[in-house]
Amino acid sequence: MKIAGLASNRGRNLRHIADVAPGGAELSVVLTNREGAPVIEAAAERRIPTEVVAREEGESRESHERRILDRLADYDFDVVCLDGYMRVLTDEFLEAAPTTLNVHPSILPAFPGTDAHERVLEAGVRTTGCTVHVVTEAVDDGPILTQEPVPVYDDDDAASLKERVLHEAEFTAYPRAIRWFAEGTVEIETSEDGAPESVRIDGDTGGSFPARRFVSEDRADSLRYGENPHQDAALYADPACEEASVVGAEGLNPGSKGMGYNNYNDADAALGLVKEFDEPAAAVIKHTNPAGCATSDTLADAYDRALRTDAKSAFGGIVALNRRCDADTAEAIAESFKEVVVAPGYTDSALDVLTEKKNLRVLDVGSLGDGEKRFSERFVEKPIVGGRLVQERDLQSPTAGDLEFVTDREPTEEQVETMLFAWRTLKHVKSNGILFATGTETVGVGMGQVSRVDAVTLAAMKAEKDADGKSAEGAVMASDAFFPFPDAIEEAADAGIEAVIQPGGSVNDEDVIAAADEHDMAMALTGSRCFRHD
Repeated sequence: MKIAGLASNRGRNLRHIADVAPGGAELSVVLTNREGAPVIEAAAERRIPTEVVAREEGESRESHERRILDRLADYDFDVVCLDGYMRVLTDEFLEAAPTTLNVHPSILPAFPGTDAHERVLEAGVRTTGCTVHVVTEAVDDGPILTQEPVPVYDDDDAASLKERVLHEAEFTAYPRAIRWFAEGTVEIETSEDGAPESVRIDGDTGGSFPARRFVSEDRADSLRYGENPHQDAALYADPACEEASVVGAEGLNPGSKGMGYNNYNDADAALGLVKEFDEPAAAVIKHTNPAGCATSDTLADAYDRALRTDAKSAFGGIVALNRRCDADTAEAIAESFKEVVVAPGYTDSALDVLTEKKNLRVLDVGSLGDGEKRFSERFVEKPIVGGRLVQERDLQSPTAGDLEFVTDREPTEEQVETMLFAWRTLKHVKSNGILFATGTETVGVGMGQVSRVDAVTLAAMKAEKDADGKSAEGAVMASDAFFPFPDAIEEAADAGIEAVIQPGGSVNDEDVIAAADEHDMAMALTGSRCFRHD
């Protein structure tokens, strides 16, 4: 698609459009009505042809526009884009030219015309932005294509607001509108006299993953620093979130240091893990990975079993509980250095113990809820440079009936229970992830390896060296994705593993199953993997 751009000054939107080429659109010419306008040099730097058609003294609008159309007649273009073009176009021009678009620096119909930013500030509104619309002879009154909001801050003046609207709104909305035209998804409905009346965008729909979305969050806290001391950081909160979270948690140890970036990240991971279980559960997290996790009849026993998986790595870690913390559990937690404890409440005696630790952050997240309420937030996000990845949360929770048993030896009921526990825990281990478990407690965790067999080796080593009173002998192994070769099964057999749960789906599944049969292992397939890559 070809664009004819009209600007009276710098034409920063036209320059941006030329640089990003939305939908493959290109500027075939830039025309200005002002001698010496900076847009001329900017277009020349981009090898875009330029034209200057200044209005002569006493010349009528119609005559000037006819000269502009005559000059543009030598160029091929499908749409006209205005950018700070300080003239109101007549019907004669609009009828002769292709569809003409403009970007206005406010959310129309509010604040049309000039000095929009000054009038926004005078009105005291808290949100402004920009509007891309089809141009008609009436000023800023044509059918709206798209809009983009921008917050107004207390310390804004007209200059700061103008810059933010340009960079955060106009640079987003104008290319979006042009991309829609380039993709052929815009339908402009006209009145009987041919004037544009309304706009329809094919595919600009809602649903789980809408074509457009706006995110509005409030800064909840300024953090001491980010992942490292040289990085600044802040916490932003979603006021609409109803799920129990560390963002909205009440801190119950007022003498402790404030939560840092890593504290929030790890505490969120820990809380997400213990939400998986209905039984009393405890998890110890280090660098968002479980150092240990367990369920039991009592919270104190669950914590003890989780900690004994790898007490060495748990030093300085995050503890999460899915029950109200009692005194016995609190005393066990306080025996070694921890950064944060997260729980849905604390007894008074538990708080007496925990608040003796000066820098232990004690977070009360409130009720975790039941069933679906426990996981009411459906999506998770990861910002990347230039955008944001959005996906559904991994809420799969297979039952025994969902498993396919594929080896000569079938697992015992106890092993099936362990498989299901291990799978729920493994979802929270960074991939490539391998987890060893017995009963409903972890034995060894191999996380974040680039080779699956290395992850098995690491889990076996952790079970042998760091687990207190536990062993991989007779344990269940869970894998977050299929085994590409039998070598990982051989490694697991050497460690004493007797049962395996894994997704299946490798071209070498038969060889992997044969290796399990050779070592008299039971194996179950889930049919789906549980990667966690961040």
